[in-house]
Amino acid sequence: MTAVTNLGALVDRSGDPERPVIIGVRSGAEPDVMSRARLDAQADAFARGLLRGGIRRGDRIAILSANRPEALAALLGAMRAGVVPVPVNHKFPPATIAQVLGDCGARLVLCDGPRRALLDGLAPDLRVADLDADGAEGFAAWLDPGPFAPVEPAPDEAALFLYTSGSTGRPKGVRLSHASHLWVVRTRMAETDLSADRVLIAAPLYHMNALALALLVCAAGATMVLLPQFEARAYIEAISRHRCTWLTAVPPMIAMMLREREALRAADLGSVRAVRMGSAPVNEALAHQIRALLPNARILNAYGTTEGGPVVFAGHPAGLPTPVNAVGYPHPAVSVRLVGPEAPEAGVLQMRSPAIMLGYHNRPELRTPITPDGYYDTGDVFRRDADGFHYVLGRTDDMFVSGGENIFPGEVELVLESHPDVLQASVVPVEDAIKGTKPVAFVVRRPGGTVDEAGVKAHALAHAPAYQHPRRVWFLDALPLASTNKIDRNALRARAEAMLGSA
Repeated sequence: MTAVTNLGALVDRSGDPERPVIIGVRSGAEPDVMSRARLDAQADAFARGLLRGGIRRGDRIAILSANRPEALAALLGAMRAGVVPVPVNHKFPPATIAQVLGDCGARLVLCDGPRRALLDGLAPDLRVADLDADGAEGFAAWLDPGPFAPVEPAPDEAALFLYTSGSTGRPKGVRLSHASHLWVVRTRMAETDLSADRVLIAAPLYHMNALALALLVCAAGATMVLLPQFEARAYIEAISRHRCTWLTAVPPMIAMMLREREALRAADLGSVRAVRMGSAPVNEALAHQIRALLPNARILNAYGTTEGGPVVFAGHPAGLPTPVNAVGYPHPAVSVRLVGPEAPEAGVLQMRSPAIMLGYHNRPELRTPITPDGYYDTGDVFRRDADGFHYVLGRTDDMFVSGGENIFPGEVELVLESHPDVLQASVVPVEDAIKGTKPVAFVVRRPGGTVDEAGVKAHALAHAPAYQHPRRVWFLDALPLASTNKIDRNALRARAEAMLGSA
Protein backbone atom coordinates (compact mmCIF):
# COMPACT_ATOMS: atom_id res chain seq x y z
CA MET A 1 0.00 0.00 0.00
CA THR A 2 3.00 2.30 -0.38
CA ALA A 3 1.39 4.17 -3.30
CA VAL A 4 -1.92 4.71 -1.50
CA THR A 5 -2.57 8.35 -0.56
CA ASN A 6 -6.28 8.16 0.31
CA LEU A 7 -6.97 6.61 3.72
CA GLY A 8 -10.18 5.03 2.43
CA ALA A 9 -8.23 3.02 -0.14
CA LEU A 10 -5.87 1.22 2.26
CA VAL A 11 -7.55 -2.20 1.91
CA ASP A 12 -5.04 -4.97 1.18
CA ARG A 13 -5.87 -6.38 -2.26
CA SER A 14 -3.37 -9.22 -2.40
CA GLY A 15 -4.53 -12.81 -2.24
CA ASP A 16 -8.03 -14.22 -2.43
CA PRO A 17 -10.72 -11.52 -2.90
CA GLU A 18 -13.16 -13.73 -1.00
CA ARG A 19 -10.98 -13.73 2.13
CA PRO A 20 -13.02 -12.47 5.12
CA VAL A 21 -12.03 -9.01 6.31
CA ILE A 22 -14.92 -8.43 8.73
CA ILE A 23 -16.98 -10.97 10.64
CA GLY A 24 -19.86 -9.00 12.09
CA VAL A 25 -21.30 -10.69 15.16
CA ARG A 26 -24.77 -9.76 16.44
CA SER A 27 -26.80 -11.47 19.14
CA GLY A 28 -29.38 -13.90 17.78
CA ALA A 29 -28.11 -13.71 14.19
CA GLU A 30 -25.64 -15.60 12.06
CA PRO A 31 -22.32 -13.79 11.58
CA ASP A 32 -22.22 -11.32 8.69
CA VAL A 33 -19.03 -12.21 6.83
CA MET A 34 -17.76 -9.40 4.62
CA SER A 35 -15.07 -10.45 2.16
CA ARG A 36 -12.43 -8.11 0.82
CA ALA A 37 -14.27 -8.02 -2.54
CA ARG A 38 -17.58 -7.15 -0.89
CA LEU A 39 -15.97 -4.51 1.35
CA ASP A 40 -14.30 -2.85 -1.63
CA ALA A 41 -17.45 -3.02 -3.75
CA GLN A 42 -19.65 -1.55 -1.02
CA ALA A 43 -17.15 1.23 -0.26
CA ASP A 44 -16.95 2.14 -3.96
CA ALA A 45 -20.74 2.01 -4.32
CA PHE A 46 -21.20 4.34 -1.35
CA ALA A 47 -18.58 6.77 -2.70
CA ARG A 48 -20.45 6.91 -6.01
CA GLY A 49 -23.81 7.16 -4.26
CA LEU A 50 -22.70 10.12 -2.15
CA LEU A 51 -21.68 12.09 -5.23
CA ARG A 52 -24.86 11.09 -7.06
CA GLY A 53 -26.83 12.30 -4.03
CA GLY A 54 -25.25 15.75 -4.10
CA ILE A 55 -22.69 15.26 -1.34
CA ARG A 56 -19.46 16.92 -2.39
CA ARG A 57 -15.78 16.69 -1.57
CA GLY A 58 -15.13 18.26 1.84
CA ASP A 59 -18.71 17.80 3.03
CA ARG A 60 -19.25 15.90 6.26
CA ILE A 61 -21.47 12.90 6.87
CA ALA A 62 -22.15 11.51 10.34
CA ILE A 63 -22.19 7.83 11.32
CA LEU A 64 -24.43 7.13 14.32
CA SER A 65 -24.42 3.38 14.74
CA ALA A 66 -23.24 0.48 16.82
CA ASN A 67 -20.32 -1.40 15.27
CA ARG A 68 -21.30 -3.25 12.09
CA PRO A 69 -19.59 -4.09 8.77
CA GLU A 70 -21.65 -1.68 6.65
CA ALA A 71 -20.68 1.27 8.86
CA LEU A 72 -16.99 0.57 8.28
CA ALA A 73 -17.52 0.13 4.52
CA ALA A 74 -19.36 3.47 4.45
CA LEU A 75 -16.55 5.17 6.34
CA LEU A 76 -14.00 3.93 3.79
CA GLY A 77 -16.26 4.88 0.88
CA ALA A 78 -16.79 8.40 2.14
CA MET A 79 -13.04 8.97 2.43
CA ARG A 80 -12.52 7.61 -1.10
CA ALA A 81 -14.87 10.32 -2.36
CA GLY A 82 -13.11 13.04 -0.36
CA VAL A 83 -16.17 13.27 1.89
CA VAL A 84 -15.35 13.49 5.60
CA PRO A 85 -16.97 10.80 7.80
CA VAL A 86 -17.72 11.77 11.39
CA PRO A 87 -18.31 8.76 13.68
CA VAL A 88 -20.55 10.06 16.49
CA ASN A 89 -20.65 8.74 20.04
CA HIS A 90 -24.21 7.37 20.20
CA LYS A 91 -24.00 7.26 24.00
CA PHE A 92 -23.95 11.05 24.10
CA PRO A 93 -27.24 12.61 25.27
CA PRO A 94 -29.49 13.61 22.34
CA ALA A 95 -28.72 17.29 22.91
CA THR A 96 -24.99 16.63 22.60
CA ILE A 97 -25.51 14.51 19.48
CA ALA A 98 -27.47 17.41 17.97
CA GLN A 99 -24.63 19.73 18.92
CA VAL A 100 -22.04 17.52 17.21
CA LEU A 101 -24.15 17.18 14.05
CA GLY A 102 -24.58 20.93 13.92
CA ASP A 103 -20.94 21.65 14.66
CA CYS A 104 -19.63 19.42 11.88
CA GLY A 105 -22.35 20.52 9.47
CA ALA A 106 -23.38 16.97 8.59
CA ARG A 107 -25.10 16.73 5.18
CA LEU A 108 -26.21 13.16 5.84
CA VAL A 109 -26.53 10.90 8.88
CA LEU A 110 -25.96 7.19 8.48
CA CYS A 111 -27.62 5.47 11.43
CA ASP A 112 -28.89 2.09 12.58
CA GLY A 113 -32.46 1.38 13.65
CA PRO A 114 -31.94 1.58 17.43
CA ARG A 115 -30.31 5.00 17.05
CA ARG A 116 -32.92 6.45 14.66
CA ALA A 117 -34.97 7.99 17.48
CA LEU A 118 -31.95 10.06 18.58
CA LEU A 119 -32.47 12.16 15.44
CA ASP A 120 -36.10 13.02 16.15
CA GLY A 121 -36.73 16.73 16.42
CA LEU A 122 -33.54 17.76 14.64
CA ALA A 123 -33.44 19.85 11.49
CA PRO A 124 -36.30 18.61 9.28
CA ASP A 125 -34.14 18.80 6.15
CA LEU A 126 -31.44 16.53 7.66
CA ARG A 127 -31.03 13.56 5.34
CA VAL A 128 -30.90 10.13 6.95
CA ALA A 129 -29.76 6.75 5.64
CA ASP A 130 -31.02 4.00 7.93
CA LEU A 131 -28.90 0.84 7.95
CA ASP A 132 -31.93 -1.20 8.99
CA ALA A 133 -34.54 0.31 6.66
CA ASP A 134 -35.57 -0.31 3.07
CA GLY A 135 -36.70 2.18 0.47
CA ALA A 136 -35.68 5.79 0.02
CA GLU A 137 -34.48 6.20 3.63
CA GLY A 138 -32.43 3.01 3.64
CA PHE A 139 -28.69 2.66 3.24
CA ALA A 140 -29.12 0.71 -0.01
CA ALA A 141 -30.60 3.82 -1.64
CA TRP A 142 -27.19 5.47 -1.27
CA LEU A 143 -25.33 2.70 -3.08
CA ASP A 144 -24.46 3.16 -6.75
CA PRO A 145 -22.64 -0.05 -7.74
CA GLY A 146 -19.53 0.27 -9.88
CA PRO A 147 -15.81 1.08 -9.65
CA PHE A 148 -14.57 4.32 -8.13
CA ALA A 149 -11.16 5.99 -8.34
CA PRO A 150 -10.30 7.49 -4.93
CA VAL A 151 -9.61 11.22 -4.89
CA GLU A 152 -6.06 12.43 -4.37
CA PRO A 153 -6.13 14.33 -1.06
CA ALA A 154 -4.25 17.54 -0.41
CA PRO A 155 -1.68 17.45 2.44
CA ASP A 156 -3.93 19.46 4.76
CA GLU A 157 -7.19 17.81 3.71
CA ALA A 158 -9.15 16.13 6.49
CA ALA A 159 -9.88 12.42 6.09
CA LEU A 160 -12.21 12.21 9.09
CA PHE A 161 -13.29 13.96 12.27
CA LEU A 162 -13.35 12.28 15.65
CA TYR A 163 -15.14 14.13 18.45
CA THR A 164 -13.61 13.95 21.90
CA SER A 165 -15.83 12.78 24.73
CA GLY A 166 -16.63 16.21 26.07
CA SER A 167 -16.25 15.23 29.73
CA THR A 168 -14.73 18.64 30.47
CA GLY A 169 -16.84 20.71 28.08
CA ARG A 170 -18.61 20.44 24.74
CA PRO A 171 -17.00 17.88 22.42
CA LYS A 172 -14.23 19.03 20.12
CA GLY A 173 -13.97 17.82 16.53
CA VAL A 174 -10.44 16.53 15.91
CA ARG A 175 -9.47 16.91 12.24
CA LEU A 176 -7.27 14.04 11.08
CA SER A 177 -5.53 13.94 7.70
CA HIS A 178 -5.21 11.07 5.23
CA ALA A 179 -1.42 11.19 5.46
CA SER A 180 -1.33 11.08 9.26
CA HIS A 181 -3.21 7.83 9.64
CA LEU A 182 -1.68 6.20 6.62
CA TRP A 183 1.61 6.82 8.45
CA VAL A 184 0.12 5.19 11.57
CA VAL A 185 -0.94 2.12 9.60
CA ARG A 186 2.38 1.76 7.78
CA THR A 187 4.37 2.21 10.98
CA ARG A 188 2.37 -0.43 12.83
CA MET A 189 2.50 -2.86 9.89
CA ALA A 190 6.29 -2.55 9.76
CA GLU A 191 6.49 -3.68 13.39
CA THR A 192 3.83 -6.39 13.56
CA ASP A 193 2.61 -8.83 10.92
CA LEU A 194 -1.10 -9.27 11.57
CA SER A 195 -1.93 -10.92 8.23
CA ALA A 196 -2.66 -14.30 9.81
CA ASP A 197 -4.50 -12.87 12.83
CA ARG A 198 -8.13 -12.67 13.84
CA VAL A 199 -8.55 -9.42 15.75
CA LEU A 200 -11.49 -8.97 18.11
CA ILE A 201 -12.91 -5.43 18.19
CA ALA A 202 -15.63 -4.56 20.68
CA ALA A 203 -14.70 -0.98 21.51
CA PRO A 204 -16.79 1.58 19.58
CA LEU A 205 -15.60 2.68 16.16
CA TYR A 206 -16.20 6.31 17.13
CA HIS A 207 -13.15 5.97 19.39
CA MET A 208 -9.55 6.12 18.16
CA ASN A 209 -8.60 2.82 19.79
CA ALA A 210 -11.06 0.73 17.77
CA LEU A 211 -11.04 2.75 14.56
CA ALA A 212 -7.24 2.79 14.20
CA LEU A 213 -7.16 -0.96 14.78
CA ALA A 214 -9.94 -1.56 12.24
CA LEU A 215 -8.02 0.43 9.62
CA LEU A 216 -4.88 -1.55 10.44
CA VAL A 217 -6.73 -4.85 9.96
CA CYS A 218 -8.02 -3.73 6.54
CA ALA A 219 -4.53 -2.74 5.41
CA ALA A 220 -2.72 -5.75 6.87
CA GLY A 221 -4.85 -8.42 5.23
CA ALA A 222 -6.06 -9.67 8.61
CA THR A 223 -9.61 -10.46 9.74
CA MET A 224 -11.56 -8.57 12.38
CA VAL A 225 -14.34 -10.07 14.46
CA LEU A 226 -16.56 -7.06 15.07
CA LEU A 227 -18.95 -6.93 18.03
CA PRO A 228 -21.64 -4.22 18.20
CA GLN A 229 -20.32 -3.25 21.63
CA PHE A 230 -18.53 -4.78 24.58
CA GLU A 231 -20.52 -7.27 26.64
CA ALA A 232 -18.41 -9.66 28.66
CA ARG A 233 -20.21 -12.91 27.87
CA ALA A 234 -20.47 -12.15 24.15
CA TYR A 235 -16.79 -11.16 24.12
CA ILE A 236 -15.75 -14.46 25.69
CA GLU A 237 -17.94 -16.45 23.30
CA ALA A 238 -16.57 -14.58 20.27
CA ILE A 239 -12.97 -15.40 21.24
CA SER A 240 -13.81 -19.06 21.60
CA ARG A 241 -16.08 -19.46 18.55
CA HIS A 242 -13.99 -17.46 16.08
CA ARG A 243 -10.56 -18.43 17.46
CA CYS A 244 -9.48 -14.82 17.91
CA THR A 245 -5.74 -14.32 18.25
CA TRP A 246 -5.41 -10.59 19.00
CA LEU A 247 -7.41 -8.58 21.52
CA THR A 248 -7.54 -4.92 22.41
CA ALA A 249 -8.96 -4.20 25.83
CA VAL A 250 -9.01 -1.89 28.82
CA PRO A 251 -8.64 -3.07 32.44
CA PRO A 252 -12.37 -2.86 33.29
CA MET A 253 -13.16 -5.20 30.39
CA ILE A 254 -10.86 -7.86 31.82
CA ALA A 255 -12.39 -7.37 35.27
CA MET A 256 -15.86 -7.91 33.82
CA MET A 257 -14.73 -11.04 31.97
CA LEU A 258 -13.41 -12.52 35.21
CA ARG A 259 -16.91 -12.32 36.71
CA GLU A 260 -18.39 -14.53 33.92
CA ARG A 261 -17.22 -17.79 35.44
CA GLU A 262 -19.78 -20.00 33.70
CA ALA A 263 -18.93 -18.56 30.27
CA LEU A 264 -15.21 -18.91 30.96
CA ARG A 265 -15.60 -22.57 31.93
CA ALA A 266 -17.33 -23.25 28.61
CA ALA A 267 -14.85 -21.29 26.48
CA ASP A 268 -11.46 -22.06 24.97
CA LEU A 269 -9.35 -18.90 25.03
CA GLY A 270 -6.10 -20.59 24.09
CA SER A 271 -6.07 -19.02 20.60
CA VAL A 272 -5.23 -15.56 21.98
CA ARG A 273 -1.58 -14.65 21.38
CA ALA A 274 -1.63 -10.93 22.23
CA VAL A 275 -3.77 -8.55 24.26
CA ARG A 276 -3.14 -4.82 23.84
CA MET A 277 -4.22 -2.92 26.93
CA GLY A 278 -5.06 0.77 26.84
CA SER A 279 -6.63 3.67 28.79
CA ALA A 280 -5.00 2.70 32.10
CA PRO A 281 -1.77 0.93 33.08
CA VAL A 282 -1.79 -2.76 33.90
CA ASN A 283 -0.82 -3.51 37.48
CA GLU A 284 0.78 -6.71 38.79
CA ALA A 285 -2.50 -8.16 40.08
CA LEU A 286 -4.30 -7.56 36.78
CA ALA A 287 -1.35 -8.90 34.78
CA HIS A 288 -1.48 -12.08 36.88
CA GLN A 289 -5.20 -12.45 36.15
CA ILE A 290 -4.71 -11.84 32.42
CA ARG A 291 -2.01 -14.51 32.30
CA ALA A 292 -4.32 -16.97 34.03
CA LEU A 293 -7.21 -16.04 31.74
CA LEU A 294 -5.16 -15.96 28.51
CA PRO A 295 -2.19 -18.26 29.14
CA ASN A 296 -0.78 -18.03 25.61
CA ALA A 297 -0.98 -14.25 25.26
CA ARG A 298 1.63 -11.57 25.71
CA ILE A 299 0.45 -8.36 27.33
CA LEU A 300 1.14 -5.08 25.54
CA ASN A 301 0.57 -1.81 27.39
CA ALA A 302 -0.53 0.90 24.98
CA TYR A 303 -0.88 4.66 25.04
CA GLY A 304 -2.34 7.03 22.49
CA THR A 305 -4.60 10.03 22.04
CA THR A 306 -7.15 11.14 19.46
CA GLU A 307 -5.12 14.27 18.70
CA GLY A 308 -1.72 12.56 18.59
CA GLY A 309 -2.49 9.06 17.36
CA PRO A 310 -1.75 5.58 18.75
CA VAL A 311 1.96 5.40 17.92
CA VAL A 312 3.92 6.92 20.81
CA PHE A 313 5.82 4.20 22.68
CA ALA A 314 7.48 0.93 21.74
CA GLY A 315 9.92 -1.63 23.14
CA HIS A 316 13.32 -0.70 24.52
CA PRO A 317 16.06 -0.40 21.86
CA ALA A 318 18.41 -2.46 24.04
CA GLY A 319 15.84 -5.22 24.40
CA LEU A 320 15.12 -4.58 28.08
CA PRO A 321 11.77 -6.06 29.16
CA THR A 322 9.04 -3.46 29.63
CA PRO A 323 7.94 -3.22 33.28
CA VAL A 324 4.37 -4.38 33.86
CA ASN A 325 2.87 -0.94 34.51
CA ALA A 326 4.96 1.03 32.00
CA VAL A 327 3.66 2.00 28.55
CA GLY A 328 7.08 1.58 26.97
CA TYR A 329 10.08 3.47 25.63
CA PRO A 330 9.62 6.35 23.17
CA HIS A 331 9.02 5.09 19.63
CA PRO A 332 12.03 5.77 17.38
CA ALA A 333 9.83 7.71 14.92
CA VAL A 334 8.27 9.87 17.65
CA SER A 335 9.86 12.67 19.63
CA VAL A 336 8.64 12.95 23.22
CA ARG A 337 9.51 15.23 26.12
CA LEU A 338 8.25 15.82 29.64
CA VAL A 339 7.71 19.42 30.68
CA GLY A 340 7.21 20.95 34.11
CA PRO A 341 9.17 21.67 37.29
CA GLU A 342 10.21 18.01 37.74
CA ALA A 343 11.26 17.43 34.13
CA PRO A 344 12.86 15.42 32.67
CA GLU A 345 12.07 12.76 35.31
CA ALA A 346 8.36 13.67 35.45
CA GLY A 347 5.98 16.08 33.79
CA VAL A 348 3.34 16.60 31.13
CA LEU A 349 4.00 14.59 27.98
CA GLN A 350 4.50 16.49 24.75
CA MET A 351 4.97 14.52 21.53
CA ARG A 352 5.71 15.17 17.88
CA SER A 353 5.04 12.73 15.03
CA PRO A 354 3.41 12.61 11.57
CA ALA A 355 0.16 11.44 13.23
CA ILE A 356 -0.65 14.73 14.97
CA MET A 357 -4.02 16.24 14.13
CA LEU A 358 -4.60 19.11 11.72
CA GLY A 359 -6.41 20.97 14.50
CA TYR A 360 -9.87 21.35 16.02
CA HIS A 361 -12.85 22.04 13.77
CA ASN A 362 -14.68 25.31 14.20
CA ARG A 363 -13.12 26.18 17.57
CA PRO A 364 -11.05 29.36 17.04
CA GLU A 365 -11.59 30.34 20.69
CA LEU A 366 -9.59 27.34 21.97
CA ARG A 367 -5.91 27.64 22.73
CA THR A 368 -4.15 25.24 20.41
CA PRO A 369 -2.42 22.31 22.14
CA ILE A 370 0.25 22.34 19.42
CA THR A 371 3.40 24.15 20.56
CA PRO A 372 5.26 26.58 18.26
CA ASP A 373 7.86 23.88 17.54
CA GLY A 374 5.22 21.31 16.55
CA TYR A 375 4.72 19.23 19.70
CA TYR A 376 1.26 18.16 20.85
CA ASP A 377 0.72 18.85 24.55
CA THR A 378 -1.21 15.78 25.71
CA GLY A 379 -2.20 17.01 29.19
CA ASP A 380 -1.14 13.59 30.51
CA VAL A 381 1.39 13.43 33.34
CA PHE A 382 4.15 10.82 33.13
CA ARG A 383 7.26 9.79 34.97
CA ARG A 384 10.35 8.30 33.36
CA ASP A 385 12.64 5.75 35.00
CA ALA A 386 16.40 5.42 34.65
CA ASP A 387 16.05 3.08 31.66
CA GLY A 388 13.81 5.51 29.77
CA PHE A 389 10.53 3.64 30.31
CA HIS A 390 7.49 5.89 30.75
CA TYR A 391 4.62 5.48 33.24
CA VAL A 392 1.25 7.27 33.16
CA LEU A 393 0.41 9.10 36.39
CA GLY A 394 -2.81 10.74 35.24
CA ARG A 395 -4.25 13.74 33.46
CA THR A 396 -3.67 17.30 34.51
CA ASP A 397 -7.49 17.58 34.38
CA ASP A 398 -7.78 14.79 36.98
CA MET A 399 -5.21 16.27 39.35
CA PHE A 400 -6.69 17.83 42.49
CA VAL A 401 -5.28 19.67 45.48
CA SER A 402 -5.80 18.36 49.01
CA GLY A 403 -4.47 20.52 51.83
CA GLY A 404 -2.04 22.21 49.47
CA GLU A 405 -0.68 18.95 48.03
CA ASN A 406 -1.14 17.97 44.36
CA ILE A 407 -2.65 14.51 44.00
CA PHE A 408 -2.68 12.58 40.72
CA PRO A 409 -5.26 9.76 40.97
CA GLY A 410 -3.22 7.42 38.77
CA GLU A 411 -0.27 7.62 41.12
CA VAL A 412 -2.40 6.66 44.12
CA GLU A 413 -4.17 3.93 42.17
CA LEU A 414 -0.85 2.23 41.38
CA VAL A 415 -0.09 2.12 45.10
CA LEU A 416 -3.49 0.63 45.97
CA GLU A 417 -3.23 -1.90 43.15
CA SER A 418 0.09 -3.12 44.50
CA HIS A 419 -1.87 -4.76 47.35
CA PRO A 420 -2.12 -8.49 46.59
CA ASP A 421 -5.92 -8.51 47.10
CA VAL A 422 -6.66 -5.49 44.87
CA LEU A 423 -7.40 -6.00 41.18
CA GLN A 424 -8.39 -2.43 40.31
CA ALA A 425 -8.75 0.92 42.04
CA SER A 426 -10.08 4.31 41.09
CA VAL A 427 -9.39 7.41 43.17
CA VAL A 428 -11.59 10.52 42.98
CA PRO A 429 -11.78 13.75 44.98
CA VAL A 430 -14.67 14.78 47.23
CA GLU A 431 -15.21 18.08 49.00
CA ASP A 432 -13.72 18.56 52.45
CA ALA A 433 -14.26 21.51 54.78
CA ILE A 434 -10.64 21.56 55.96
CA LYS A 435 -8.58 20.21 53.04
CA GLY A 436 -10.71 21.65 50.24
CA THR A 437 -10.87 18.21 48.65
CA LYS A 438 -9.74 14.80 49.82
CA PRO A 439 -9.17 11.47 48.06
CA VAL A 440 -11.56 8.53 48.31
CA ALA A 441 -11.30 5.23 46.48
CA PHE A 442 -13.39 2.56 44.81
CA VAL A 443 -11.76 -0.87 44.74
CA VAL A 444 -12.39 -4.14 42.90
CA ARG A 445 -11.01 -7.06 44.88
CA ARG A 446 -9.02 -9.74 43.16
CA PRO A 447 -11.03 -13.01 43.02
CA GLY A 448 -10.66 -14.59 46.44
CA GLY A 449 -9.38 -11.36 47.97
CA THR A 450 -10.60 -10.42 51.44
CA VAL A 451 -8.99 -7.03 52.11
CA ASP A 452 -11.29 -4.54 53.85
CA GLU A 453 -11.33 -0.75 54.04
CA ALA A 454 -8.89 -0.61 56.93
CA GLY A 455 -6.48 -2.87 55.08
CA VAL A 456 -6.52 -0.69 51.95
CA LYS A 457 -5.93 2.44 54.02
CA ALA A 458 -3.08 0.83 55.95
CA HIS A 459 -1.44 -0.30 52.71
CA ALA A 460 -1.65 3.23 51.29
CA LEU A 461 -0.19 4.78 54.44
CA ALA A 462 2.67 2.27 54.40
CA HIS A 463 3.60 2.82 50.74
CA ALA A 464 2.76 6.45 49.92
CA PRO A 465 2.72 9.90 51.53
CA ALA A 466 -0.04 10.23 54.12
CA TYR A 467 -1.85 12.97 52.20
CA GLN A 468 -2.45 10.51 49.34
CA HIS A 469 -4.23 7.83 51.34
CA PRO A 470 -7.98 7.51 50.61
CA ARG A 471 -10.14 8.71 53.49
CA ARG A 472 -12.92 6.30 52.51
CA VAL A 473 -12.82 3.08 50.50
CA TRP A 474 -15.81 1.38 48.88
CA PHE A 475 -15.78 -2.01 47.15
CA LEU A 476 -17.45 -2.76 43.81
CA ASP A 477 -17.76 -5.84 41.63
CA ALA A 478 -16.69 -3.74 38.64
CA LEU A 479 -15.83 -0.12 37.96
CA PRO A 480 -18.31 1.74 35.73
CA LEU A 481 -17.28 2.53 32.17
CA ALA A 482 -17.80 5.72 30.23
CA SER A 483 -18.79 5.60 26.56
CA THR A 484 -15.16 5.14 25.48
CA ASN A 485 -14.70 2.07 27.73
CA LYS A 486 -12.58 4.08 30.14
CA ILE A 487 -13.39 4.25 33.85
CA ASP A 488 -16.15 6.79 34.40
CA ARG A 489 -14.58 9.03 37.06
CA ASN A 490 -17.46 11.51 36.95
CA ALA A 491 -19.94 8.76 37.85
CA LEU A 492 -17.70 7.53 40.68
CA ARG A 493 -17.28 11.02 42.06
CA ALA A 494 -21.05 11.58 42.05
CA ARG A 495 -21.52 8.22 43.75
CA ALA A 496 -18.97 9.07 46.43
CA GLU A 497 -20.58 12.44 47.13
CA ALA A 498 -23.99 10.76 47.39
CA MET A 499 -22.71 8.07 49.76
CA LEU A 500 -20.99 10.60 51.98
CA GLY A 501 -24.10 12.79 51.95
CA SER A 502 -26.27 9.90 53.12
CA ALA A 503 -23.83 8.80 55.83
